[in-house]
Amino acid sequence: MQGLQRLGRALMGAVAVMPVAAILMGIGYWLDPTGWGADNTAAAVLITSGAAILDNLGWIFAVAIAFGLAKDSNGAAALSGFIGYATVTKLIGEKAVAGYQGVDLEKLEGAAKLDWVSHGWGAVNDKNVLIGILVGILASWVYNRFHKTKLPDALAFFSGRRLVPIMTALLSIVLAGILYFVWPLVYNALFNFGEWIQGMGAIGAGIYGVVNRLLIPTGLHHALNSIFWFDVIGINDIGKFLAGGETIAAAQAATDAASCPGIWNGASCEVVGVVGRYQAGFFPVMMFGLPAAALAMFLRADSKRKKTVGSLMFAGALASFFTGVTEPLEFAFMFVAPLLYVVHALLTGISVAIAAAMQWTAGFGFSAGFVDMFLSAQNPLANNWWMLLLMGLVVGGVYFAVFYFLIPLLNLKTPGRGDEVEASEGEASGDAGSEAIADQVIKGLGGAGNIETLDYCATRLRTIVKDPSLVDEAAIKKAQVAGVIRPSQKAVQVVVGPHVQFVYDAAADMLKDGETALHGEQEI
Repeated sequence: MQGLQRLGRALMGAVAVMPVAAILMGIGYWLDPTGWGADNTAAAVLITSGAAILDNLGWIFAVAIAFGLAKDSNGAAALSGFIGYATVTKLIGEKAVAGYQGVDLEKLEGAAKLDWVSHGWGAVNDKNVLIGILVGILASWVYNRFHKTKLPDALAFFSGRRLVPIMTALLSIVLAGILYFVWPLVYNALFNFGEWIQGMGAIGAGIYGVVNRLLIPTGLHHALNSIFWFDVIGINDIGKFLAGGETIAAAQAATDAASCPGIWNGASCEVVGVVGRYQAGFFPVMMFGLPAAALAMFLRADSKRKKTVGSLMFAGALASFFTGVTEPLEFAFMFVAPLLYVVHALLTGISVAIAAAMQWTAGFGFSAGFVDMFLSAQNPLANNWWMLLLMGLVVGGVYFAVFYFLIPLLNLKTPGRGDEVEASEGEASGDAGSEAIADQVIKGLGGAGNIETLDYCATRLRTIVKDPSLVDEAAIKKAQVAGVIRPSQKAVQVVVGPHVQFVYDAAADMLKDGETALHGEQEI
């Protein structure tokens, strides 16, 4: 679990570049909503620049994960990720495998072509996130294992960090050999799962939405998202949506299901109203639903705690509406009122299913907030996107009613109710600076001497403590953080919010003279 958590943090390094692609392409489509760059040079530059990121996600994930999981986040690990990905994709790319097997790709047609496609060799390309993750893990392991290795004097030049890229290249050949036999099986399993969900249409999209939310506490939603959002098995909902005009052109040129970037109806390829179905339904929830739930939790808080809870809920609602960052709100009730979280997951699934059924589509490069909706509005694949706003008003009303009436009915201990600890004078509060929050969190973790490792991801501080009995969750909550998670006996995660890096920096400064291992200083 500790390794998976660190992998989740490393993944954010790659995911964090996607908003850049969304911004560049979004502005490009605003400048040239009909020509998609053909009628405006500035739009062409922006759209092409954004595509440079989306078309190379496999490389980005390999480099970012190798760098993020390396003990000291050294550039040699990143270089190794690059070399490893180049080696694997060259060795088992579609043309290479066709050469090994004596297959003439240009002569494939009909059933033979579909059979070849089903093995997934065409998906081993610059966009393959799954292979990027595997290579990144391999490169980071090689770095952590060999970056201090000393060779005999005759080979001393290649010792230490210089040895890492060499070892990564050699082991990547082994990985490619394994994937040559395993990849068709993995791809086929993922492909069948994706086809099953896609075949269910709007209901399948809704099931995806439910499972996506239910996996949030474990952090394993990244694995699920990679199937539907990225180019692992060809669905690539985010990439195809952001590509906009390119996707439409590919649909117009499609002659069969294999060449169709959307849904093949037997005679033509449908993409408008289809591409984006695994994203669109999240907008009403993140922009309206969760903020409405935050209002309900604020109104149901004890009167003497409303001020403190209000600042927490307002900050979380603002982050959810504008950026689509939902963890500060979700973790506020996820563990104290799990029934509410299950209801939230079901409502998310219903929202995704309705948007898919009505073919209302919008897309994002980061998450389903106002910024991404605004940027995607002029995308040629955005279909009746404004209806998501009207739907959001309804979704917001439903969320408010459900939370407002269920909280007292079931006596749920949402923030500001029951035994929650109230911040006293002199303790960290919602308006406190990063230093005050970090200081209070360290105290709650049992002091600096009890913290073995300190790390962070998109919204959480991730720590390993020496003595779990010294951890005081009530004291941690005095910092007015969104929540505290105990995924294992010694692992403690503190949900801070989007400004977690600054709290981490402050905590790291306080701990730097001790024995605590800071960001990236432990093996996966």
